[in-house]
Amino acid sequence: MWGLQGKPVLVTGASGGIGGATVRRLVEAGAVVYASGRSVDALNTLAAETGCKTLPFDLASEESVRAALGGTDIWGVVNCGGFGGEIATPMETDIAVFDHVINVNARGALLVIKYASQSMIRNGRGGSIVNVSSQASLVALSGHISYGSSKAALDNITRVSALELGKYNIRVNSVNPTVVMTEMSEFYWGRPEIGGPFLKQMPLGRWATEDEIAVPIVFLLGDGASMITGVSLPIDGGFTAC
Repeated sequence: MWGLQGKPVLVTGASGGIGGATVRRLVEAGAVVYASGRSVDALNTLAAETGCKTLPFDLASEESVRAALGGTDIWGVVNCGGFGGEIATPMETDIAVFDHVINVNARGALLVIKYASQSMIRNGRGGSIVNVSSQASLVALSGHISYGSSKAALDNITRVSALELGKYNIRVNSVNPTVVMTEMSEFYWGRPEIGGPFLKQMPLGRWATEDEIAVPIVFLLGDGASMITGVSLPIDGGFTAC
């Protein structure tokens, strides 16, 4: 159905909720999954559950990314690794935090694309990359100056990479989810005074589940999306359409 049988796919951020759900869906689709993330214990637990391979590396270090991916045969990538940073206005933001969010969410994803695409081009079988962005790149959200900026940069990385890699039959897309109540988002969106008004503006009026993000990711990776590239797909219950 997906055309992913036997294809090696890297998932960063696999120790998190969306990344873990994506690994499970890809394994079900027959892909050979390499799971990367910050928590080695969580990756080992995921590997024991799903049969995926583990490939931990540091998204903030080009040397670490190069060492991990330089000799690894990769056909597909899900850039799900990320850092939420802080809730702050532009007037209050800690520039050191801003730099770290950009370093992980945008620069880290670009490093993965840089080295994974070299493997894809070398192998000559095409490939597919899905970057996990955010609704925060599409609309202004209070307090999200760092996170939103990093994801807007990621969306542009998606478009330019789609342009540059298309001649190698490598597609690059992003998904732009609304809030999933992961540990990273609970501390802010779980507050009734924050989450309540937000949900009232959303046509579907509920938080997304991890699987509701993972399934479109697998679709964009697979054969059913073979003519789709350079797209930023909102998975947001209609929030950014209003």
